[in-house]
Amino acid sequence: QSGSSFHVFDQGQFAKEVLPKYFKHNNMASFVRQLNMYGFRKVVHIEQGGLVKPEKDDTEFQHPYFIRGQEHLLENIKRKVTSVSSIKNEDIKVRQDNVTKLLTDIQVMKGKQESMDSKLIAMK
Repeated sequence: QSGSSFHVFDQGQFAKEVLPKYFKHNNMASFVRQLNMYGFRKVVHIEQGGLVKPEKDDTEFQHPYFIRGQEHLLENIKRKVTSVSSIKNEDIKVRQDNVTKLLTDIQVMKGKQESMDSKLIAMK
């Protein structure tokens, strides 16, 4: 192989024996989600067309900075983060409006609670 990817040949065995050694789970889907979060992608071969289920249980993953013998590149494999600049101003405005409404609702509820408390005391 070229050393630019890695294979999981038996997902069941991999999940049962390898994952618990390094993760708090043995869930292949969770492992794949983690890989995706760090920019790894599943390699789909043309002959599979991405639609036909391959006969052999062989899943291949690659990342531009995951290359055999190039350990210095590994530090470039980082978890993807949503940058603040990607959050639109309208989204922030909507969130502020939601928070304001929530705080108003809480104030109204507090008032009702205090009113009910004083009525209960009067009834006692």
